[in-house]
Order: sequence, then C-alpha cells, then structure tokens
Amino acid sequence: MRLSQLLLPTVKEDPAGAEAVSHKLMVRAGLVRQLAAGIYVFLPAGWRVMRKIEAIIREEMDRIGCQELLMPVLQPADIWQESGRWDEIQEEMFRLKDRKGADMALAMTHEEVITWLAAREIRSYKQLPQLWYHIQTKERDEARPKSGILRTREFIMKDSYSLDRDVDGLQASYEKHMYAYDRIYDRCGLEYLMVDGDSGMMGGDISHEYMAYADAGEDEIAFCEGCGYAANVQLAGAGLDEEPQLEIPPFGDIETPGVRTIEEVAGFFGLPARAFMKALVVISEDEGPVMALLRGDHELSELKLRRVIGEFRLATGDEVLEAQGVEAGFVGPITTPLPVVADEALCSGVYLAGANKPDHHKSGVSAEQLAEATPAGVRFAELREARAGDRCPQCGEGRLKSARTIEIGNIFQLGLKYSVPMGATYLDEAGEERPIVMGSYGIGLARIAAAAIEQHHDERGIIWPRAIAPFDVHVALVRAGDETQRALAERLCGELPAAGFEVVFDDRDVSAGIKFADADLLGCPAQVVVGKRAAEGVVELKSRATGCREDVAVHDLGHALRALLASA
Repeated sequence: MRLSQLLLPTVKEDPAGAEAVSHKLMVRAGLVRQLAAGIYVFLPAGWRVMRKIEAIIREEMDRIGCQELLMPVLQPADIWQESGRWDEIQEEMFRLKDRKGADMALAMTHEEVITWLAAREIRSYKQLPQLWYHIQTKERDEARPKSGILRTREFIMKDSYSLDRDVDGLQASYEKHMYAYDRIYDRCGLEYLMVDGDSGMMGGDISHEYMAYADAGEDEIAFCEGCGYAANVQLAGAGLDEEPQLEIPPFGDIETPGVRTIEEVAGFFGLPARAFMKALVVISEDEGPVMALLRGDHELSELKLRRVIGEFRLATGDEVLEAQGVEAGFVGPITTPLPVVADEALCSGVYLAGANKPDHHKSGVSAEQLAEATPAGVRFAELREARAGDRCPQCGEGRLKSARTIEIGNIFQLGLKYSVPMGATYLDEAGEERPIVMGSYGIGLARIAAAAIEQHHDERGIIWPRAIAPFDVHVALVRAGDETQRALAERLCGELPAAGFEVVFDDRDVSAGIKFADADLLGCPAQVVVGKRAAEGVVELKSRATGCREDVAVHDLGHALRALLASA
C-alpha cells in the first residue's frame, strides 16, 4: 500500500478535549474520525487493526467449537417485552417505530434473539450443548460518550452464547470461553486479568470481567498479589483490621450547631472519621426510602447496596426531609422510621451518629442499640467499597492494591433468566420438558484496540503489537527524487509482500523528517529506511518498540524482519 494513495490523514495536534492517550493517538495517526458524539468512522489503517482483532477472535471462537451466525441489529419490541427488559432498560436503548407503528429497538445486545432462536430450533437433549456467536454492530444511547472509541454509542462486539442442559454443562462452556479469552488477549499483546464482576442488566448470579491495565481506564480494580484475588473495586471484598476503640461519649444527645459533614463533625469532636456513622437516605425501587449506614471513613459501593435493596437512587433534600423529618446532615438511625441497611463494619464498636433533630448528634451508638431502636429493622451486609491497603478477603494475609483498567470483555452465567420467560426448553432423556441453561460472553473489538494503544505507546506515537498492527513493515524512501533509492524501495515493496509481509510504502515527496515522524506515529513494528546506502544494497532496519537500528543487506532483510517481528 502506497502512502501517497492511502487515506492516512495524520495531524500534529491532539484533538480538542481528548484525555485518553488512545483517543489522541488514534486521531493523530489517521485511524479514526468522529462523526458525532460517540460515533466514529474507522479509516483504512484503523479498520485494518479492527479486522486483525476480528480474525483472532474468530479463530479462537472456532477453536472451541463455537458456530458463527449473524443476528440483526433492528429487533421487534415483543422479544424484549417477553424477557422483561423492555421496561427494565431505560434511556440507554434506542427505540423507534416502523411505518406501521410497531415498536422496534436497535440492539444493545442479543440475548433475546438467541433465546428466540433456541426456543424454535432446540427440541431435544441430543442437540445440546450448543455454542453460537456473531460479530455485529451494537447501539447504545450512552449518556456520556468519551475517551474516543472507549465509550461510544455505536460499537462492534463479538458476543457468543452457550446453550446447555444443566449447570454442569454451563460451567464447562464457561471454562471453554475462559480458555478462548485468554488466548485472544494474549495474542493481541495485552496485559490483563480476569476479575469478579457484576451481572447488571444481563442477569445471572455469576459473572467475570476481563480488564486491561490502563491509566485512562474508567474502571478500578482491587487485587491481591499474594493469592491472585481480583475484583471490580465496587464488588471487591474489604477485609477489616482490628482497631483500638476510640473514646466516645456515653449514649445521649450532644448539641452540634451547624455541624453537618463528617469532616465538620470530626473537627468538632476531635475524633477521626471512623468514629462516626454516616447515614445516606436512598430511594429503592422495591422498598421506597431506605437508610444506608457506613463508617465515616468508608465509601458506599452502589453495586453492593443494589444487591441488597435492588435498584435505587439517592434521595433529594426534600425527600430526606419528608422521610426522616430532619435535614440531611443530622439524619441518624436511632428511632428512624426507615428500614436500615448497615455495613457489617458497624457490627462492633461504639459510634457517633446523627440524632434526627436539628443541630444535634447522638453519641454512644452501637449495633445493639440499632437493633433495639430501629422500628423498621436493621440488616447488616458489606456495603463499603474496597480500597488499597484493605486486608485481602480471600487469603486474609495480603493487602489489596488498586489499578485503573479498561473493560475489554465480560462473561455471564445467565442460567434460566431468559429461557424460562421466553420458553426456550428441551426434552430430556425421560421426555420431560426442561429449560435451557444459558451463558453469554462479550468482547468489544474497539476496546482491545484502544487498550493496546494505552499499553503500547511512547511520546512519538503508537507501538502496535505485531498481531494487530495495521502493517508489519513501514518502508520509508528518504529521497523521492533519487532514482537509485526509489528503484530499491520499489523492488522491496514488491518482494516483501511476496514473502508474506504486510507493507506500507511511504513514497511521498515530503521531507525525511515528516516521513519518520509519521512512521513512529502510526507505529508499525518494523521500519525499513531506504537512504544513502541504497547503491550498496543496504537499508536501515529499525524496531519501533525498542528503537534499535541496524544496517542490513537487502538479501538478508527477510531473515532480519522475521527475527524482529517474532518478538514484536
């Protein structure tokens, strides 16, 4: 491919508002262009990267016996209504009506279609297990599209689905996908790990997320280097250390005029934040107003609370006043009319809390008093968000560390969530009708590309892993008007592709400095510079990853390139 003919519009400046390195470099290297918020055009070199990723995914899906099909993006509302997700999913789903007035949706995912298909085509246990997949466009009305192709409204995914007779079969399918995912990410050159995840709108009791380390990541994970435990920080267990009991005044009300926040209360009493109970009033879709209690130095994990009370939102100031009879800042659990969910860290110790009357706090509050003085009852559960330095909940010895990550894939044990309401059943050996046990497995192609850039770049541009690079070799002709140099470059650009190398040839009549800068920006693993030693049949070979350069005779170039690319 000649650069003089390739649509590769490189630019020197970062795009306005870009924060993620992958966003900046993909625009600057001429890989993508933004059409609208969260909607991108992949230009030829960027699309080559996506096709490389797609090929790797397809090979590994085929390896585990997954059968490829293709499901539509445009879907009728009735299958989503059947599963129950038409009403569960709110603004994120693109909805429309066809010319006859029928409700339709643009697919965010394809569980409904796969279950509809299974309900019509699977009859007997003899047809199970089944593994099906496709690579398709998805649409999601993302509220805050950002970070380039990391968070978009239109994206390409591989999603696969397992159909099994029972839970044991599902587990076997799940493990096959774990094997395939490890191979995919290894081949794409990513540093990643699998962590415990939240099933969210997908459903099911067990799920895992694949996370690639990246400073620009929108997720945070907690992990233990000792035992290998890892989880999304919102879900990670947070082990507690024994801490000395603080001197808390005996049970009773204390006047605290104008003192509302944890920081203000701590300053007023001269005690650390862990001496206080923090009360949050939330509105649960299932239970109405609920009070959540945490220790003052802990932060709420919304995912953990959601597992206890279902979907919820924070109460407004007016809702707090109506539910509790006092303004936020003085709300507390003693005699509250609300049901209380308390973090298990509060099971022991004595604390200060809001007194449920203006400008007062209550001292000497314990778990026993909560149980006695809370008419609607108290439930204890782990609600706090894990943080670096917490004791590992798995081994009890190590300390948790944290890292920013990009989610590059997820896997879900759906169980019967879709098969039961949508009637996807089979007849077992005894002729009894049983529901199909299902799993769902997703990978975002663009997220792999972005994660690779986040992990492999320098101040000059991208450093692609060889497997997903747009080209293997970037040939730069130093002087376009030098006949000897041009003749050798033209010769190489005929011989190298014939030898199995993918080549981009910078034949433009521009300065050598511009050519070298664009070569580093694009980031192909190997660069071949045809310059002043062309008459001797010698070129310069440079590794983009290491920056190492060597002069190589043309007749040895193929061997040298294979050695370089083997380590890229």
